[in-house]
Amino acid sequence: MNQDEERVNDNIARVRRHPGRLKDDHITLSHGAGGKQSTTLLDRLFFDVYGNELLDQGGDSAVVDLPGLLADAQAEGAKLAFTTDSYVVNPIEFPGGSIGELAVNGTVNDLSVAGADPKLISVSFILEEGLEVATLRRVAEAVRDAAAEAGVTIATGDTKVVPRGAADHLYITTAGVGVIPAGRDTGFGKVQVGDRILLSGPIADHGMAVMMARGDLALDAPIASDTRAVNKLTAALLEAVPDTRWMRDATRGGVATVANELADATGLGVAFEDEAIPVRDMTRAACDVLGIDPLYVANEGTFLAVVPKDSADAAVEAVRAAGAPEARLVGRIVEEPAASVVLVTGFGGARMVDKLAGDPLPRIC
Repeated sequence: MNQDEERVNDNIARVRRHPGRLKDDHITLSHGAGGKQSTTLLDRLFFDVYGNELLDQGGDSAVVDLPGLLADAQAEGAKLAFTTDSYVVNPIEFPGGSIGELAVNGTVNDLSVAGADPKLISVSFILEEGLEVATLRRVAEAVRDAAAEAGVTIATGDTKVVPRGAADHLYITTAGVGVIPAGRDTGFGKVQVGDRILLSGPIADHGMAVMMARGDLALDAPIASDTRAVNKLTAALLEAVPDTRWMRDATRGGVATVANELADATGLGVAFEDEAIPVRDMTRAACDVLGIDPLYVANEGTFLAVVPKDSADAAVEAVRAAGAPEARLVGRIVEEPAASVVLVTGFGGARMVDKLAGDPLPRIC
């Protein structure tokens, strides 16, 4: 290479594009226009917060090395689990978490209760013009931290900006991929009369935490969301009790809705013991004031599982040891009343737990 060529190459290197500094305090429509400000937002916020080898490819799709990242998917009989969800919670930050944790944990949990080992997620943002960049960074950091805690990789994503008033601060859409080992089946078809029902922890914390955070009521209580990834809990349960029948996270509509879905799918009855279902005192008091049954309030880190009667104690011990000390048995599968859910009181009476007719707590996930 002669001196003239070296000089030209040096000049080219000096003018090579570098992402600018993110100077804006608020999101503008230009951040979604695909130009310099879009690039700066991606480079200086999202890639800066949770960049990794897959994201750093910079393509329109993540190209994954299956023999590496998804090695266990190569086993004969293994299956891939794939899920997607959207998050529109209001407010976007609340005691115990934010929309960022919800987006990751909700996706991880949907895979986990399907018996999968979560591997990859995508995270797409719809941002409202005027959103504070500092708020967006906190949410992005929450996404990063929740993914790290759950052990999943953020593989790809997208960002769009809509005019002021066309969204509620920000929305997040996710998709997730996990691997179900060969021979594992947690479908409702395995549920039998006599099986026991396990609940991983106290209910109704998330829905009531969001309700309190809205400030619409003359009511204040130190209630924090239960948002968490449950994949470590479900993995421990499946290791201890491989013939676990069925699992489901009790999100929108709460425990009552999930139980009714199980009863409808199996044609069997679900009998809960009222005194066995854990509800924190502050959460129960808030529900009582608002006239809301905790059974119908959303959770974001709590799941139900149906396990064989003779393995029930081992199931509880495994989930507690994995990080859910308040896990317990809360009911059983019965033949009658068929396709129904009942709550047995401490006095021996029973009442029907029907499907939710409306939504007492809108926009909680």
